[in-house]
Amino acid sequence: MSRFITQSFLGLCLVIGVWSGPAAAGWDPESLRQAEEAVADFKRANPRLEVFFARSYGYAVFPEIVKGGLVLGGAHGDGTVYEQGKVIGASSVTQVTFGLQAGGQTFREIVFFKDKEALERFKAGNFELAADISAVALENSASDSLDFGGGFAVFTLAVGGLMFEASVGGQQFSFEPKP
Repeated sequence: MSRFITQSFLGLCLVIGVWSGPAAAGWDPESLRQAEEAVADFKRANPRLEVFFARSYGYAVFPEIVKGGLVLGGAHGDGTVYEQGKVIGASSVTQVTFGLQAGGQTFREIVFFKDKEALERFKAGNFELAADISAVALENSASDSLDFGGGFAVFTLAVGGLMFEASVGGQQFSFEPKP
């Protein structure tokens, strides 16, 4: 129960601007370990994701996104960005939602980029997932075909928490290149 309260509080703090910050150094050893652990968890949860890892031009891995809300909600997480299997930088994701929602949760997310053009749009720093784009929950299994709507595909994997949600919102991503 205390983790539920903590996650809800962190999400609400994010929404009102108390908790924020730039992308973490997504190439430090701890960030890289967390990203690789998240990739392994995604592959274990659904081996069919191997095709996305094999055929996408790049991807961004967010090992832990913390989300919380009560009518107004928010989420934040830091990640690592890969281009053709090599780390090229760090990213952060921020989400704001509004609607029927209460609780808190932690989840992982991977954004796959179909081609160089899609990755370049992401790196430009103005990449957003709109309210009408929904992430695929791995519990419902991924598609066997490569489906890159708009040049990207998004997958999430629940880690913990409890959240009731019927809301709208979007995610905004930032990118910081590796020095």
